Amino acid sequence: MDRFGLLCRNIYEKKKITQRELAAAMDLSLGTCNHLIRDALADGLIALDPQTGEYSLLKKGVELLQKYRVNSAVILAAGFGSRFVPLTFETPKGLLEVFGERMIERQINQLHEAGIMDITIVVGYLKEKFEYLIDKFGVKLLYNPEYHNKNTLTTVYRARDCFKGKNTYLLSSDNWIRENMYHTYECGAWYSSVYMEGATSEWCLEASKKGLLTGVAVGGSDSWVMYGPVYFSREFSEEFFPVLEKYYETPGTEQMYWEQVLADLLNGTAGEHVPSMAKYPAPKMYINRQPENQVYEFENLEELRVFDEKYRNNSNNAAMELVAEVLHIPESEVTDLKCLKTGMTNKSFLFKARERSYICRIPGPGTDLLINRAQEKAVYDAIKPLGISEHVIYMSGDTGYKISEFYEGARNGDPRSWQDVARCMELVHRLHNSGIQVDHSFDMRERIDFYESICKGYEKNLFEDYDHVRGHMNTLLKRLDRLDRKKTLCHIDSVCDNFLFLPDGGIRLIDWEYAGMCDPMIDVSMAAIYSYYNEEEAEKLLAIYCSGNISAEDRFVYYSYIALGGFLWCLWAVYKSSIGDEFGEYTLIMYRYAKEYYKKIVTDPAFLLIGSDF
Repeated sequence: MDRFGLLCRNIYEKKKITQRELAAAMDLSLGTCNHLIRDALADGLIALDPQTGEYSLLKKGVELLQKYRVNSAVILAAGFGSRFVPLTFETPKGLLEVFGERMIERQINQLHEAGIMDITIVVGYLKEKFEYLIDKFGVKLLYNPEYHNKNTLTTVYRARDCFKGKNTYLLSSDNWIRENMYHTYECGAWYSSVYMEGATSEWCLEASKKGLLTGVAVGGSDSWVMYGPVYFSREFSEEFFPVLEKYYETPGTEQMYWEQVLADLLNGTAGEHVPSMAKYPAPKMYINRQPENQVYEFENLEELRVFDEKYRNNSNNAAMELVAEVLHIPESEVTDLKCLKTGMTNKSFLFKARERSYICRIPGPGTDLLINRAQEKAVYDAIKPLGISEHVIYMSGDTGYKISEFYEGARNGDPRSWQDVARCMELVHRLHNSGIQVDHSFDMRERIDFYESICKGYEKNLFEDYDHVRGHMNTLLKRLDRLDRKKTLCHIDSVCDNFLFLPDGGIRLIDWEYAGMCDPMIDVSMAAIYSYYNEEEAEKLLAIYCSGNISAEDRFVYYSYIALGGFLWCLWAVYKSSIGDEFGEYTLIMYRYAKEYYKKIVTDPAFLLIGSDF
């Protein structure tokens, strides 16, 4: 760190500054600061007015500062913020308010105060929410298309061109800075740090007497830790980004924070991840120690509640308000919030209230188009006497919000355990034989037509033989119609993950969004394709459900719904992809089920006359 530059910067910012204040601002002893001032006076960097006691910058001091001019800032805002659910289901973490001011706006204003106007915000999750900042503050938005499955290493990589040849702040949108710590001039790369007493899981910094970073350890005790803003000098970026780019290109680094690259360089362990970087020297970065209560990185909603009382009972969040209303408690009693694994159509969070655990489900974007919530509620009401579903505390047929009891110690069914599968099929059998009926059906033809309509031709562009395969599906639908088989209430979404095995030995079937009247064989077919079963496994599943008594017609219907189900859910995934949700190889797997099981049907003589028009 250039101490003469720091001295000139402090005098530039405050002419009437004492030697004691200068020493404190530069984290130097008073004696060291006195020597520095004498040398700067002798070198013609600064001048001292003996009458007023004011320092001033001379031409040489002004020229020294010019190379340290901060050119820009990059703010990372692509992530989801899972520890702030349900607030972040609606609002990105950086746009949450603290004392009535959005965290990202506070930082932008502080940057502007320091004369930094070139600001790029790297967005991903709910990227549209940040668009207004372009007009309000003149910022630029940069989209990271990999935000949903990679970490900040990728986000910084995507913004790498914003750093080249520039002096640039790297900030997180969800930091809250009490006093403005940004400056027009910065005299060396640094990482903000706060002191944490006792044991900590934060990244602990090791530094020389002059503040140069020498190592990083994850976890420690009574340590200065990485916390808050970072500053990249152009010299630091020139050395650092070639390494970060190599990390990005190396498999296995997808979930790394960008700081891992810095830590590896400082610790001399970069070669463990990227062999070619084994002897690459660590670029110089200094520790920037901050006083207590200056920098805040809120870890979760509980911490934010402590800091800003507004969030205790008035979070202005629909899900929190609903939970409080349904359970007749203030929001402050909704605690231990955790984001559950988001489903393909919903978002859910776990919480505690009065020593009991619950799950609140929030419909995902676009699901109002895909799911009839009134029908879902009708199913839950109809099956309640059976006691086979989760215990639903609240269900809205209008919004789709659902609050249900969480079963501590429960586990999901395992599609590779035939013992689990047998119990799942036993429950499905019970549903099919219950005699319960609802007023709506699950109509495969209607659903395929519907998903095809909302895909708007995208599916035909993806699959070269789509029209050919679609014709095969039409043939199967006609043959099933001719059979005119009995309909029962079916779950439709009978994936093993939807079966809960309880500690007391009980079993529950959850998530009845698609349920309706249909041929009972559809639940067996769906269980097969959701489990990615091969032909042998699919046959074993059918035998379990039918207790070994399998007619040719049952097998034909089973195969037909495997093909049709694969085709339907392929269209579903194509639609979700068109609105930005990706499910990896799921689309390909479902399409293969459609093609392969149609082929099994038309090549097996046992099925020749079943449902045919001969």
